[in-house]
Amino acid sequence: MPVRNVPPFRADHVGSFLRPVYLLEARDRHARGEIDAAALRAVEDRAIAEIVRFQEDIGLKSVTDGEFRRTYFHLDFLRQLDGVSTDDPKVVTGPDGKEHLAPPSIRVTGKVRHARDIQRADFEYLASQVSAGHTPKVTIPSPTMLHFRGGRAGIDAVAYPELDPDFYEDVAEAYGQELRSLHDAGCRYVQMDDTNLAYLCDGRMREAARARGDDPNELPHRYARFINRVVARKPEGMVLAMHLCRGNFKSTYAAEGNYEPVAEALLSEMHLDAYFMEYDDDRSGDFRPLRFLPRGKIVVLGLVTTKFGALESKDDLKRRIDEAAKYAPLEQLALSPQCGFSSTVHGNNVAVEDQRAKLRLVVETAREVWSDA
Repeated sequence: MPVRNVPPFRADHVGSFLRPVYLLEARDRHARGEIDAAALRAVEDRAIAEIVRFQEDIGLKSVTDGEFRRTYFHLDFLRQLDGVSTDDPKVVTGPDGKEHLAPPSIRVTGKVRHARDIQRADFEYLASQVSAGHTPKVTIPSPTMLHFRGGRAGIDAVAYPELDPDFYEDVAEAYGQELRSLHDAGCRYVQMDDTNLAYLCDGRMREAARARGDDPNELPHRYARFINRVVARKPEGMVLAMHLCRGNFKSTYAAEGNYEPVAEALLSEMHLDAYFMEYDDDRSGDFRPLRFLPRGKIVVLGLVTTKFGALESKDDLKRRIDEAAKYAPLEQLALSPQCGFSSTVHGNNVAVEDQRAKLRLVVETAREVWSDA
C-alpha cells in the first residue's frame, strides 16, 4: 500500500511541546521589560527551528512550531479578533490540593471581525524551517470558545440582538478569512482546538451550560451547524481537523465522560476532515461513539497520555486500536498522544526525554499497525 501522504497521518500529534528553559527565561525577561518583542521573537525562532528538527528526526510527518509563541492556546488568537475581549485565566487550588486553571472570561463586546492576519507570519517562519516531505500544521482555537463559557449573556445584545444567524455568520466569516490567509501563504493543514464539546460529555459541565440558559442536548447540534459555517469557507485543498480536549494544565484535567452525548453531532453532522480524540484513560469512555464516523473521515486516537511520563506498552496500544476498529474501519483511524505536551517544564509530570519516547512509540506503533504509515 502506498504511504499516506495527506494529513492527518497515521502517526500524528496535537501540536504543543515542552518549552526549553531558555525560552521560558526569555518570556519572563520580556514580561519584566528587560528585552523587547523583537529579541523575544529571535529566541522563539531558535526554539522553533530546534523543535522542527526534533519532530522530523522522530519520524513525524506533520510538524508544528510547538505553540512556542503563545501564552494560552486560545486567548492569543481570540484577542486579535475585533469585538472580542478576554481576561487571563487564574491558577487556583482545588479541593484535591492541586493547582487548577480557572477559565478566563471571554466576552463578545461588538461585531466580530477579522481585522488582521493572525497566524500567517508565524506559519511562514514555520514553513521556512520544515523539510520536504513534511507538512507544517497550524493550530487555532475553535470558534465555539466565543459562546460556550458565557452563553447568551457573554455576547453583547446591541451588537447581536439575535445570535442566529448574525453572530454565527460573523464569527464564521472571520475564521474563513484567517483560513484563506493561511492558505494563501501555503498552509494546507489546520487544527481547531475545542474543549467545549468534550466538556459537554461531563455531567457538571452540562449542568453549568443549563444554568447559563443553554440546553446541553441541543448545544452539540447547534455547534455542528456553527462549525459547518466555518467549513463552508475553508479553501479547497485544506484539511481542517478538530482536537477535543478536557484540559491538560500541569497534568490535570477539567472534565470527564464518555463521548456519547456529542458523538452524533461531532462525527456525523460536522463536515470536518478529521478528529483528534482523547482516549488515554477511563474518563474518555469506550469506543462505541466511533460508530457515528462516516466514510471519508479520520479519527486520530489519542491513546498515549501526555499527563504522565510512564511509557505505554506497544501491545496495549495495538489491542486498543483493535477495539476501536470494531466500531470504525481501521483505515479511518490513526494514532497520536492524547493532548499537546504541557507548555511549561515546571510543575509537570512529563520530562523532555518522556516526550521523545512517547512520540517515538506513536511512530513505531503506527508503522506496525498500518502499512501506509
